[in-house]
Amino acid sequence: MLKNSSKAILITVLTGFIGISATSAMAETKFEKTHPARDQVNDRLAKQDQRIHREVKEGDMSKQKAEKLHKADHKIRQEERNMAAHNGGHITKQEQNTLNKQENSVSKKIGK
Repeated sequence: MLKNSSKAILITVLTGFIGISATSAMAETKFEKTHPARDQVNDRLAKQDQRIHREVKEGDMSKQKAEKLHKADHKIRQEERNMAAHNGGHITKQEQNTLNKQENSVSKKIGK
């Protein structure tokens, strides 16, 4: 059986390990969300979403076409997430280029 001082030391050490683990996990999550390649792809998707909404609001795009474009953007976003999940929270330059080409295709359909 542990003495009170031994229990206190053990609790202190375990608390320290938990704190370090939590800090590392939080830092990793923040890195994943703000990784430059992911951030660039997701910013483009957000801007395309705004453009689609603006086109519908101004009467320049039907709701049906907007729905198709939103679905295409959603598919790209899901693909980006899947790629990041396989690469420790980031996407490679090649994956970023692939996603950008897909976004270019959707972008060309906005405003037509």
